[in-house]
Amino acid sequence: MRVLTVDDHAAFREAARALISATEGFVSVGEVATGEEGVAAARRLRPDLVLMDVHLPDIDGYEAARRIEPVDPGVVIVLVSAADDALQGDIPARCGASAFVRKEELRPSLIQQLWARHGRLAPPERAAAGE
Repeated sequence: MRVLTVDDHAAFREAARALISATEGFVSVGEVATGEEGVAAARRLRPDLVLMDVHLPDIDGYEAARRIEPVDPGVVIVLVSAADDALQGDIPARCGASAFVRKEELRPSLIQQLWARHGRLAPPERAAAGE
């Protein structure tokens, strides 16, 4: 599964890259530092899974998710944050995100569980194209 990471901290992007490469069946296809870049990269790269930081320097992760979801309704968007106050009611679900995870809880097994719960085996448009 193709994963895009959107986070303004280089150290987290590096950690996410290592986490993704340690997760069987997942590959990192891109990393960007802002919400606007995340929206553009999602449109260009068509990832299966997006790890989206909630707090970004331009638009926040909620707004970026709102913009990505209509373009690719099948994408699994996982909002991540180190801050306890980032989860605000049902905002993650209302913005098109599938889940909210604290950054320190991310593990290969959790990524696989999230994918099993919210993902799809093969995106129909990509399966038809032979990807």
